[in-house]
Order: sequence, then C-alpha cells, then structure tokens
Amino acid sequence: MAREFMEGSEAIARAMVAAGCRFFAGYPMTPFTEVLEGMAKHLPEVNGVCMNAESEIEAVGMAWGASAAGVRSATGSVGQGLSLMQESLAEICFAQLPLVVLNMARGQGDYFQATRGGGHGDYRHIVLAPSGIAEAVKLVQYAFHLADRWRNPVMFMGDYYLAHALEAIDPVRIEFGELPPKDWRLNGSTSGTGKARIVSPILADKRDDPGCRSYGQRLEEIGGRVAAMASGVEPLLESEHTDDAELVVVAYGTPARYVRYAVNKLRRQGLKVGYARPITLWPFPSDALVRVTARARAVVVYELNTGQMYDDVRIAVRHVPVRFIGGLSYDHDGFGIAPDLSVNKLEARVRKAFDA
Repeated sequence: MAREFMEGSEAIARAMVAAGCRFFAGYPMTPFTEVLEGMAKHLPEVNGVCMNAESEIEAVGMAWGASAAGVRSATGSVGQGLSLMQESLAEICFAQLPLVVLNMARGQGDYFQATRGGGHGDYRHIVLAPSGIAEAVKLVQYAFHLADRWRNPVMFMGDYYLAHALEAIDPVRIEFGELPPKDWRLNGSTSGTGKARIVSPILADKRDDPGCRSYGQRLEEIGGRVAAMASGVEPLLESEHTDDAELVVVAYGTPARYVRYAVNKLRRQGLKVGYARPITLWPFPSDALVRVTARARAVVVYELNTGQMYDDVRIAVRHVPVRFIGGLSYDHDGFGIAPDLSVNKLEARVRKAFDA
C-alpha cells in the first residue's frame, strides 16, 4: 500500500485493524474519542465489532468477554476513564487474558497509573510509549503480539498530540513472529464434557477437578508471571549523543521529540548533552539507561507532570545526580496542549542544568 497523509488517531485505528483486532469498545473522551470513531468506521469493513459503551466500566467488561472468547480485542480511554477500569484491568491480569488498552492521555499525569496500576493485587501491565505516529503504528501492533505472547494486558500510551498530528503513514500489518495457540479460549467446544475450560481471575481449575489449585496458589502463580514478564519482555530505549555527554536528558512520549530537537540544537552550539527515551515504560529499561548515562556527570528528566517517570530514572541511575526539569503545563481545555512545551523553553532549561 502507498503511504497516506492522516491523523494519528486514524493511523492507530487502522493499524489495530491491520493487526487483527476485531473487537473494540470504549466511551467517548477526547482524545480517545477520535480513535473510537476510527474503529467504528473500519471494524465493520472486516466483519469486526465496535461498541460505543455507556461507560468505561461497560467498555472494559465487553472487551474482557471478547478476549475470553479468543478475539483480538482492545479498549481504552484517557486517564480519568481508565481510573474507572482499574478493578477489571487487575482481574483481567489474574484471568490471564490478552488485551490492548489505549491511554490517549491528557498530558503526562498518568505515568504512575499506567506503570503501577490502581487495581488490587500483584499485577503489572506491559507499557509501550511511542513518540510519533509512525512508531505508534508499529507499537500498537506490537502490543497485540505481546498481549497474546504473555496473556496479559498491554497498555499503549498516547496523547493529544499523537492523536491530532498528521504524517504520511502506511498502516500495513507487521508480523512479529509465531504465537502459542489460544487453546484456553472459551468457544463452547468443551461445554458439557465434564472438562469445560475456565477463564477466571480466582481459580485456574474448576473446584471439583482433581488437583484444583487454591486461590493462594493462584496468586503465587500470578506473582511468578509478573517476574517472568519483567525478565522476558525486551526493554526498549532510544538514545543519541550519549558517548561523550556530560548531561543526559531523559523524556518519553511526544514531549521527547521536542527534547530531542532541543538537545540537537545545543549539540550544534558545542554543549556535550545527550538524549534518552524509554519506549517500554514497564519493564523500565533501567540497565540500558545506566549504560547510556555512564559517562555523564548529571541526568535531568523532562515530563509534563510534577515528576513520575522521574522516580524510575532515580531508581535506575544512582551513579550521578538526577534532577527534574519538567512541570505541569496545560491549555485552558486541560487536554495537554502545553504552552510550556516549546523548544526555546526546553533549550533554556537544559542549558541551565548543564551549567549548574
């Protein structure tokens, strides 16, 4: 297919359909609304189903059911809507179901929500954060692959900029390798046999099955799965100019594009500054970040919040001081079209940190 000039929300929707997503449910909240509209347009073209739910709680419940039937499924919202989904998202992890969850964030105040979760028990989502539309087309498809590979929800972190910027994109299907069969899916074939499959957040077996594992054993298994994902999912980090950098600036998502541009401007002015962008927010690319900051005398973190990823950077990077240069910045709508996010302001803050 030839590339087409399209908004990010349209590109994300078409990439999800190309990846084989056949069920999508959501409740309209900008900038998630635009993706929901794209799925409502394109899923019927491939005999898929898109549901405009009456609430985020209903949306995640619908997606949970479709996923249990073995259908590649997704849901999402902005941070406020995802707050309503937290109980179900935790239970979906315990039930070991694959699901892609979009967070089309208003600003970057949802980092803790995405990487720590607001539900109950020991669970984690794999979290992917693109910085542009072309990368989003790849990562949202990769999210479905990881969800099926690990039988676990994967969160895709977008924002208002990603939804509304335009790029020339070809949202063609990308293959990431073979996956295990969905021999756990509930398709009715085992009903009435005495060995019916079960997909439950509480038990892995029916209570009357020989060797039925207890709830406590189930929770221990879930903890083991989190550890397996932490060590088995490849952490991804983009970096530039870090070989000789005295100061490394760390950022994620769309703001990282502005940071990268500011860093390159400062490099041309002779300042030895570098740039690093975590792409997987969980598992966090701690080892890679340590490597690219090994020669630096300081690290600074830019986020559109009061410091959330900052904590993960501080935990990872202990050999040099880590400082925060971001902050809250919203337009009057509160969607995160931040007046603070300008190259000139970023350049001034990085230069000030370099001279400190």
